[in-house]
Amino acid sequence: MPFEQGRHKAFSMCLPQQAVDSLFVSTLMFAYLKPSSVSSASMDLVVAVLRLVVPPTVNLFIYSTRNQELKDALKTLRRILEYKRNS
Repeated sequence: MPFEQGRHKAFSMCLPQQAVDSLFVSTLMFAYLKPSSVSSASMDLVVAVLRLVVPPTVNLFIYSTRNQELKDALKTLRRILEYKRNS
């Protein structure tokens, strides 16, 4: 594998994963280091959703897009939708 291709492949997987990890850590920091005067039920709910729902969902998407069969299925679905829209 050429160097450029290997570097692109590594960064295409690493950067989205670092973004998810940063989101997870930043919500943890916000939840545990915020002053008590800032606390509200709605803000705590938003932080909980960001921490518990978003990272697993985005991880699923990141790893699914690495699967060639899934890529092919999405391309086929897009072609079908474009065909129906143009008909």
